[in-house]
Amino acid sequence: MYKLIAIDIDGTLLDSKGEVTKKNKKAIEYAMSKNVEVVLTSGRMTRAVVPIANEINANKYVISGNGAQLYDIQNDKVLYGNYLSKQKVLEIIKICERNNIFYNIYTSNAILSKALNYDVLFFNNVNSRTTPDKRININIVNDMYSYIQEYEDNDILKISISHDDKLSFIKIMELLKEVEDIDILEVLHMSKKTIEHKNTKYEISYYYTEVTNQNVNKWSAIEKLLEKLDIKPSEVIAIGDNVNDKEMIVNAGLGITPKNSSPQMQEIANVVVSSNNESGVSEAIYKYIK
Repeated sequence: MYKLIAIDIDGTLLDSKGEVTKKNKKAIEYAMSKNVEVVLTSGRMTRAVVPIANEINANKYVISGNGAQLYDIQNDKVLYGNYLSKQKVLEIIKICERNNIFYNIYTSNAILSKALNYDVLFFNNVNSRTTPDKRININIVNDMYSYIQEYEDNDILKISISHDDKLSFIKIMELLKEVEDIDILEVLHMSKKTIEHKNTKYEISYYYTEVTNQNVNKWSAIEKLLEKLDIKPSEVIAIGDNVNDKEMIVNAGLGITPKNSSPQMQEIANVVVSSNNESGVSEAIYKYIK
């Protein structure tokens, strides 16, 4: 019997328009009626996850920053955090700027970026099509190094690094691997996202990685929640589409991925369901929650 469902957001719960389908909402409502805890797990910052959790009424706990933070919504309390130190962030900023590589920094409440490009451009486009309460807070910062030097909060979840040239991206990956005490997401495919402007769709493609503090992943944060709720790993269903979902897919009692996920994810998942545009989450819930 499954007692908790951990669901990734982008590419899994949300369709390509960035919306939760009616089928997925209804299925999540059904799961909770069976006393199953539903927890959103995302690479997004906490502030961008909470509105979606509220929308589907799964608003007890959320996991953000690829597992860097476990947040209790109802008590407005961080239950677990594993953050990048200011020293590490400054070190990575230097590497990126010396090599003219695009990067942005995720805190609990905002994306800090020097420009609207790649993933930041995508989120800015999503913001233009959604209500103010669901918009992702994007702060444009001209002098990022100085900004972080003066940044007082200890809540830097991750750094996202992107480039559309493969050789340049390989070089930056090699340099990042020389930095100690961080984890680097090994993405084997090019990210492709669609943005809309004046009823015309444009595709943006780029290579990317995400840097977190050591031992940050979604499953580590889920384990903290399982301890609190007295739930066993075998009683967990994890649903996700990307490399940052790998650990929770492998370690959960049942790992599920939608068919829009990469071949790598489909190889490690126990089950492949319909795509995010076909409400694959609802298919998984109705099939395995009795």
